[in-house]
Amino acid sequence: MKPSLILFDLDGTLLPMAQDTFVIGYFQLLANKLAPRGYDAKALMKAIWAGTAAMVQNDGTKSNEAAFWAKFQSILGNKVIEDRPVFEEFYAVEFQQAAKLCGFNPMAKLTVKILKENGFRLALATNPLFPAVATESRIRWAGLDPKDFILYTTYENSRWCKPSLGYYRELLQKLDCAPQDAMMVGNDVDEDMVARQLGCQVFLLTDCLINKSGAALSQFPHGSFSKLLKALDCDI
Repeated sequence: MKPSLILFDLDGTLLPMAQDTFVIGYFQLLANKLAPRGYDAKALMKAIWAGTAAMVQNDGTKSNEAAFWAKFQSILGNKVIEDRPVFEEFYAVEFQQAAKLCGFNPMAKLTVKILKENGFRLALATNPLFPAVATESRIRWAGLDPKDFILYTTYENSRWCKPSLGYYRELLQKLDCAPQDAMMVGNDVDEDMVARQLGCQVFLLTDCLINKSGAALSQFPHGSFSKLLKALDCDI
């Protein structure tokens, strides 16, 4: 049965990247921004990872934003709350330099265009570890517009993270879509293909494949954007 809703991952799917390279560069930009405020780079990175872990472990009782800042503050103190406008400025300004750490695939934009023309509903199911301003920036780096999606997940509007099934349940509920009517498209076997456990259709995009568990790819429909379009009976 053809899905009516397509859920797209962003990093490594619509936006090509080597995840480790991106994270290192992003953290360096953030450390450079905050050094004049008296933050030690190593302590800052440790606190960010702890805050990220708090979001990943979030059980739906609070927003990911609240989970991050509570953990971050518990490590670095009240100073981070005072400096929060500096963090927000970072994502609006210096973070834009991280675009050069990403690739670009014109097929991503073309695929989104074709699917919209064919009547599919599109949502961006990116792991909600970033604020909206950073997510919107990464969407644009991929040659797309936030308005291309009826919803995109951010740390402000989400209470779960991948690979928790709670993340997918919450997203489908917001979009009023039954699992069997949705298809999750992503490049990470463990974080994206887990949606199949809820009954969602899945497609593994292999351009920037992440397969930490070493799962057999044959168990998932997989391939390039062209193969995805073919699977959805859409012509280029």
